[in-house]
Amino acid sequence: MPSSVIDHFSYNPEAKALNITFVSGMVYQYEGVPQKVFERLKAARSKGKYFNYYIKEHYSFKKLADA
Repeated sequence: MPSSVIDHFSYNPEAKALNITFVSGMVYQYEGVPQKVFERLKAARSKGKYFNYYIKEHYSFKKLADA
């Protein structure tokens, strides 16, 4: 999963919570993310572009950890 922005991510389908760890070390949780959005993120050629277009400004989030 090479990405210049995202280090790794995980998804909790019961909570519809997407956790993303960025290469900076910061960790955010995006809430209310449908499973299909997570599946599309996994399949995207550019994880960073998909994140910016379809997740970043579309779901509420909270910071879980600083860099």
